[in-house]
Amino acid sequence: MKVVKLLVGGVIVLAAIQFVPYGRDHKNPPVTGEPSWDSPRTHELYNRACKDCHSNETVWPWYSSYAPVSWLTQLDVSFGRSVFNTSEWGRLGKNEGDKAAAEVRKGKMPLFIYLPAHPEAKLNADEKKQLVDGLVATFGEKKSKKKE
Repeated sequence: MKVVKLLVGGVIVLAAIQFVPYGRDHKNPPVTGEPSWDSPRTHELYNRACKDCHSNETVWPWYSSYAPVSWLTQLDVSFGRSVFNTSEWGRLGKNEGDKAAAEVRKGKMPLFIYLPAHPEAKLNADEKKQLVDGLVATFGEKKSKKKE
């Protein structure tokens, strides 16, 4: 009986959170600029592994319309675009392309939570190296200052 009550309660909570509007506005802003990619291969790998969170050309999958997944998806895309957005290249303020290669090299990007639902974004070692090299060639790379 307790399990049934928990299940019913869970269903009620899931139904209720659908009324929270955050994460369902899937209108992509216009593309206002684009970087000069060093090669078509870099652009292709970027499109596979990075574009959904780091451009205004996000493909919103069906599950991104249902809370609580919609909340996490919107949060990730909003943050990704605020830090590095290739669809607004040349904008004033932050556009941290010089950090992109380091994030991929360290395995921080694409986010681990993104990969199960987007297996095409999983890069093998050779593809990862090609993307890192291409990102460095396209955006440069911020050198970290080592303490001596």
